[in-house]
Amino acid sequence: MQTRAVHILNEPMPGGSQPLSVPIVQSSAFAFDSADALADAMAGPDGPYVYSRRGNPTVRALERTLAALEGGAAAIAFASGMGAISGVLLSLLRPGDHVVAQRCLYGGTYAVLSDLAARYGVEVEYVRGDDPAGFERLVRPTTRVLHIETIANPTGQVPDLPGLLSAARRHGVVSVVDNSLASPVLCRPVEHGADVVVHSTTKYLAGHSDVLGGVAVFADVELRDRVWPRTVELGACADPFAAWLTLRGLPSLPLRMRQHCAGAQLLAGRLAEHEQVTAVHWPWLPGHPSYDLARKVLSGGGGMVSFELAGGRAAGRAFIERVRLARLALSLGGVETLVAHPASTSHRELDEEALAAAGIGAGTVRMSVGIEHPDDLWRDIEQALAGLFGRVVDLD
Repeated sequence: MQTRAVHILNEPMPGGSQPLSVPIVQSSAFAFDSADALADAMAGPDGPYVYSRRGNPTVRALERTLAALEGGAAAIAFASGMGAISGVLLSLLRPGDHVVAQRCLYGGTYAVLSDLAARYGVEVEYVRGDDPAGFERLVRPTTRVLHIETIANPTGQVPDLPGLLSAARRHGVVSVVDNSLASPVLCRPVEHGADVVVHSTTKYLAGHSDVLGGVAVFADVELRDRVWPRTVELGACADPFAAWLTLRGLPSLPLRMRQHCAGAQLLAGRLAEHEQVTAVHWPWLPGHPSYDLARKVLSGGGGMVSFELAGGRAAGRAFIERVRLARLALSLGGVETLVAHPASTSHRELDEEALAAAGIGAGTVRMSVGIEHPDDLWRDIEQALAGLFGRVVDLD
């Protein structure tokens, strides 16, 4: 993986030399010498470039590289992670279809599924991620999609990927796995039987908080070809410059993930021992509900640590304003450490009942651990907790 991430799968150029950096082809359209050639190029996603909503050389380099990193056969790049999720679901589902989803999902995905249910009559049911038998009990003739996340945001729950994906395959249900929080460095769901792997490339893949993007990687080309026409119609295509920025971030992905995981491990362990922290959610922390599954399917615990504070919602919101080194921002997966309060931001679409069902407390704080030195991050956390709960900490 460390080697693959460095070597971008760019198209060869004439003349016997190759640029080390993928060129940015910032063109909306491409000219042809004949009407027949232009007409033929409109046939599918792998032919000559016609119009950048349908395909672009810089974007295709990103698609080919991410498909290779995930072990897939083909990919479609999108303008955002939600563009990828929405594009895949809208392409695969029709009114009256049935979806089974993991109970703890990213709030944006939950909102899309709720909208599909309310506006188009798509039936949605939720299941625990560690219960393949429960999923099979919900399967019916109209079940079309199983949607799960490799690492749930923000609880760190890890589903039984081998069990769920095998069950979906037996029943002819298309499985969609959001791998944004793990990245292909920690897990490659296609190897466990996933049909589609989606990412917010904004997060760990690009890794520098300077680009918005998404991707869907497909285990086989036929499914990609089935989804591609709908995504062209939706228009949620990746921009060439955004694709280039993501490609620029990929070579350092394995190195960054190693540091993210190491920092998260140190902070999770120390938080678990703090008297004002009532729970810590990090999948490789002993005692986490997904610990055994996480050790089975992940090669690291990931860079996101969530924790519950004594004092509930007020304490959670106060903490994220007291940190100094960590920044208060909505995203995750960048080189800098970010904090957020999920109940009022990323999962604001969920009411109290839905939050409880998803395992998200009112006082949950989500910390996306960056690549700063973890001792500096701990000092920042410690001073914020001390100020919040009335203790004095020597920061010198």
